[in-house]
Amino acid sequence: MHKPPLFLPGAVAAALLVLTGACFAKPFTYSLPEETASLRPGLGMETAQTNCVTCHSVDYVTTQPPHRGEAFWEAEVTKMIKAYHAPISDADAKAIVEYLAKTY
Repeated sequence: MHKPPLFLPGAVAAALLVLTGACFAKPFTYSLPEETASLRPGLGMETAQTNCVTCHSVDYVTTQPPHRGEAFWEAEVTKMIKAYHAPISDADAKAIVEYLAKTY
């Protein structure tokens, strides 16, 4: 007769504890602080405000190295879309890149 490994009952008990704890976990909520920065005026500012500040503060934009140009901002916007799944249309992405390259 084959006996089950000794670690099996412990692993089953641990899995049950994890699953039971997940059932009683309360949702985590938090409040974001008030925005302290604002985007600089310019053509495309509204598009950047609508798309970018939905996920992160303006400080993320304003603390980037200045005068990096269009290639830098295109890479940043592409990263937001591909890596972080930001729901930004192609037209808005182009407008945001142009705005950021000219303004920052």
